Amino acid sequence: MMDQTKKTYYITVGSGQISQLSTVSAWDFKIEATDEEIVQLREYFDQVYSADFQGFLRSHTPYVQYHYDRENDAIDETHKKVYRMIYELGDEEAREHIRSQQLMSKIDEQE
Repeated sequence: MMDQTKKTYYITVGSGQISQLSTVSAWDFKIEATDEEIVQLREYFDQVYSADFQGFLRSHTPYVQYHYDRENDAIDETHKKVYRMIYELGDEEAREHIRSQQLMSKIDEQE
């Protein structure tokens, strides 16, 4: 069974980086999460990476438009899950940033 104690993590969405050290590199969001929640967030980042790589391969097929592109749809869906999780686990600054960028309303509109 995984430890249910919440620990502080620093998240960089663009690179999919999750660190317990705030000084290692620049970070976007600070969250408090259990080991299980971090495993889930890591899986989301892995899904984004995988779909992004598939999109790179697909990009060599120029006749497929963005809005018909399953890989881009998968990335968009997974980013919604990432931002929802960051909103739920994040500190007030993280939640405020997500609110100020209206990311949650965009996520809720599309569900």
